[in-house]
Amino acid sequence: VVFRWWKISLRSEFREARPGEIKESHENFLDDSSLQIQIAIVFGAKVLEHVLNLCRGNYDFLERLPVPLLLYIISFLELEDIARLSQVSHRFKMICNSNTLWESIVENLCDTITPEMRELAQEMGWKQFFFTDKLQLQLQLRRRRQK
Repeated sequence: VVFRWWKISLRSEFREARPGEIKESHENFLDDSSLQIQIAIVFGAKVLEHVLNLCRGNYDFLERLPVPLLLYIISFLELEDIARLSQVSHRFKMICNSNTLWESIVENLCDTITPEMRELAQEMGWKQFFFTDKLQLQLQLRRRRQK
């Protein structure tokens, strides 16, 4: 853990002040309550908790993956698993309900998607499109043609 600070002041005696730095191993940081308090004061309790978890080896790689990679991985899950994953966190709820994910799912499961179907899906949302009964979709497509 590396903690650096700079003294910022208008006073002339501090103009030549050099940045300060403390370096500690993860184990030493876990035992150094004064440094933990300093980090909590400067950055807040959530950052301190995050740093403590990192030092203990408790971190969630899945939460740190980029969204495009998560979308790719999630697109291979069963529908029930996607529903469960959407309840894990706000981030996963957004990803599991995204049009990008459901467009990918529809494209993987449907043989053909006409431009007219694609337009309807983009209008109503890909997830809604996926779960809409085939008869309802045909009716909606017919109505769009008549307009």
